[in-house]
Amino acid sequence: MAIAKAERLMNLALCLLGTRRPLSKRELRESIEAYVETFGPEQTAPGSDDAFNRMFERDKDDLRELGLVIETVESLDGEIGYLARRDSNRLPAITLDAEEAAALGLAAKVWQQARLAGAASGALQKLRAAGLPEDVDPYEAHSALEPRIPVHEAAFEPLMLACRDRRPVVFDYRKATAARPETRQVEPWALECWRGHWYLAGFDRDRGAERVFRLSRITGKVRSRGARYTAPVPDVVTVRETVASWAGETADRSALIRLRAAAGYPLRAKATAVRELGDGWDELEIPYGHGLDAWLVEFGPDVVVLEPAELRADVVDRLRAVAKG
Repeated sequence: MAIAKAERLMNLALCLLGTRRPLSKRELRESIEAYVETFGPEQTAPGSDDAFNRMFERDKDDLRELGLVIETVESLDGEIGYLARRDSNRLPAITLDAEEAAALGLAAKVWQQARLAGAASGALQKLRAAGLPEDVDPYEAHSALEPRIPVHEAAFEPLMLACRDRRPVVFDYRKATAARPETRQVEPWALECWRGHWYLAGFDRDRGAERVFRLSRITGKVRSRGARYTAPVPDVVTVRETVASWAGETADRSALIRLRAAAGYPLRAKATAVRELGDGWDELEIPYGHGLDAWLVEFGPDVVVLEPAELRADVVDRLRAVAKG
């Protein structure tokens, strides 16, 4: 049905763009095959006028929403006609100064990954045609800037397309504290890279709330679903802020932990104080925020929480859950 509608809209647009004079509804009905197949000629199917008028008005509104400028013209005898003048629907010439072209070229360079290199190269060719100066080479090997956004996860491309097309998805996700993955049904909103890792923000249907997923923890294939979104998409999706709060970046308290010597370097980098205890252990004071318990569990037996008691209890509960499988 979607393909049939797209073809009908394309034929209507071509018909309106190709005419030199306004065309009436009757002429359009008899000229476009989809209308003829659905309603038949006006003279042989007089009872279908209302249905055709409703479809034509919807199609006309859809084309205008897509940006086509359709004029309504009334002839001397009072008949209404429609046309889309080419000069009104022609895009203006694109001009780029050196700084704008360099910025766009730099953006194209960022996506030189295996799956996106072709799209980035095609975009660069269009930029060349639009005025990208020949002396601006974003792929120059000796450039002072070498921007890279790593995209190693197989889930990135299907999730990027699902975000763009507003399609719900299903995937298996393994939490940091879980022994095995579980199926999640998500309405994807946005993808964002934070500290070298890609995250997906969206509405988790099973939990009925917003969730953020780390792509490296998605196992198996991402499957698309044809259903519509059930929750509104927010105007601003704060992926980084959410991940930062879960990682303790916005912490306003401190936790005291024991950490095995020569282990847990990410924890050491966040520590506000470090004291050697001897016997192969150190004592660290680290910022304590939402999600710190999940992060500490990842270090397994190398970490022992001393205080606060609530954090220690959360970590013990998570470890017991992993042990039970």
